[in-house]
Amino acid sequence: MRRTERYPVSGSNSLWQIYRTVSFWKVARNFAVIQVGRYTPWLSVKNWLYRTFLGMEVGKQTAFALMVVPDVMFPERISVGDNSVIGFNTTLLAHEYLIEEYRLGDVVIGNNVMIGANTTVLPGVSIGDGAIVSAATLVNQDVPPGAFAGGNPMKIIYTAEEMAERRTASLKA
Repeated sequence: MRRTERYPVSGSNSLWQIYRTVSFWKVARNFAVIQVGRYTPWLSVKNWLYRTFLGMEVGKQTAFALMVVPDVMFPERISVGDNSVIGFNTTLLAHEYLIEEYRLGDVVIGNNVMIGANTTVLPGVSIGDGAIVSAATLVNQDVPPGAFAGGNPMKIIYTAEEMAERRTASLKA
């Protein structure tokens, strides 16, 4: 279950009311920083940009690949632990604007997490330490620590225990 806060709106859909929920200038600044970050080849510079200007929590030795898109409206609600890899063209969302409401939720990515390319992480989701998320996955629920998950919608393919068994079996072979 995703943990999001729900805010009802009336009249036009919530996206038409976006600047009642977040400052235009904040979105413009965040957009510019994210565009620079998407193309920056230096991981330490990218992490500094995200920490300094977006208010994201970014762990040591974390790698955001080329073209990653953090949430442009609420990036401060994203945290990524140490030594994690966020794959090419992945989107990390902390908001959803719907017809009659908008929702906000923290995205918490643990330590030593691998997220494959072209993945979308929805608001209110946690990905546990040591988890692996395959490419092109829609992360619409929590991923337990050490698990291997993938698909659209996402399913747990192997638990941490099953992953450990597979590693042990491959070492014996």
